[in-house]
Amino acid sequence: MNNIAYYKKKSLDNLVMRSLNSVWHPCTQIKYPIKNTNNFYEIPLIPISHGYGPWLIDVLGRRYLDAISSWWVNLFGHSNSYINTALKNQLNKLEHVMLSNLTHKPVIKLSEKLSSFTKYKLGHCFYSSDGASAVEIALKMSFHFWYNKGFLNKKKFICLQNSYHGETLGALAVTNIKLFKGIYKSLLKKTYIITTPDSRNLNKGNNAHEIARCAAFDLEILLKKSSNKIAAIIIEPLVQCAGGMIMYDSVYLKLVREICNNYNIHLIADEIAVGCGRTGKFFACEHADIWPDFLCLSKGITGGYLPLSLVMTTDKIYNLIYYKNNMNSFLHSHSYSGNPLACCAALATLEIFNKHNILQRISQDMKKITKKLTSLITHPQIINFRQQGMIWAFDVIIENPAQREIFSQKFFSTALKNELLLRPIGNTVYLMPPYILNKNEIKHMILAIFKTFNEVISSK
Repeated sequence: MNNIAYYKKKSLDNLVMRSLNSVWHPCTQIKYPIKNTNNFYEIPLIPISHGYGPWLIDVLGRRYLDAISSWWVNLFGHSNSYINTALKNQLNKLEHVMLSNLTHKPVIKLSEKLSSFTKYKLGHCFYSSDGASAVEIALKMSFHFWYNKGFLNKKKFICLQNSYHGETLGALAVTNIKLFKGIYKSLLKKTYIITTPDSRNLNKGNNAHEIARCAAFDLEILLKKSSNKIAAIIIEPLVQCAGGMIMYDSVYLKLVREICNNYNIHLIADEIAVGCGRTGKFFACEHADIWPDFLCLSKGITGGYLPLSLVMTTDKIYNLIYYKNNMNSFLHSHSYSGNPLACCAALATLEIFNKHNILQRISQDMKKITKKLTSLITHPQIINFRQQGMIWAFDVIIENPAQREIFSQKFFSTALKNELLLRPIGNTVYLMPPYILNKNEIKHMILAIFKTFNEVISSK
């Protein structure tokens, strides 16, 4: 090892140790170094120096194509010049001001723009910082609406099997993934959990459309008995992401909307991961030509730049909750609600959608990437290949469930060696790249995932 490489390696090791000693990394299980051995850590911790486009660069200069958009947030690449310029301009005007009794142009323009995207079916954006906060707000708003109408018993919620809506206590109550929920179950309010319309549940006698109809029927059976106790159902439209990239037919959304209308309960659409073009349309609900009573957005709304989340709702709900009596008004606050910088990043992100006809580009890119993945699909250890917009997923056959997390960790580590950032969910490998990949970057992503898969499978 030459002197430059040696000192670079020392620098990396130092940063890793400082991080291990000071930072509590989310969803990361890292073994501390073992003295007098070469076993530094079990899962690599990569100190990132900078990023450009779809690439992340570590402190040694190694690059990784960010094929999961840094947890599904980075839509238009790292260090995007257009968003950078918009933020620099805003910095010279206003960095933050509280949104209680005050307002500012970025938050007004963003709210108006998003409402126009829903054809003005939804508006009155309520702002927070992250996806779980948006879910908490939507749940509270739904309960508050029924409370103000005098339906005091309507305070329970419905979620789907394998749903994920966040990890704060209210959001966790409507999450159905044991990994996140198990330990904290005794802290949570009970919810109704109904059948997921998972299109993988195919057999010779049905198809994805029929699976969706059966799942919707399960909802109707529950509401026939208990609609007087239920405030809302919350769903992730078209793709249940953290549950294993579970995809389903859009008819389910249409049927659920009809059932909610018939039984007088709210529909909350959690579009935190699937909104902002990820499914091929700006809002996933557009695939079914329906609108929910509440729509939650976060992740990609700022292009991956700054924390921001929001809940949109209807005039009917807003007018009832925005109450003349302060004792019955909706109280929920967040110090950085509607932060001007975050709103500015979101506005720049929406402008990129319009200026570069991004939804049309997505339509073209998803066909190219799906075609290139075809030979991988035929591998005997791969099942359930699926795609929705700019999301691809497949399941790797692993007979022993206990080995699935080991597979995930090994796949993650091996992908890094192949200049690819991928983070499987158990035995589910998925791609959720930014929308700006060029021909060579698509080629690199596909070849790297092929190579990684083959290396991991052959090493078993």
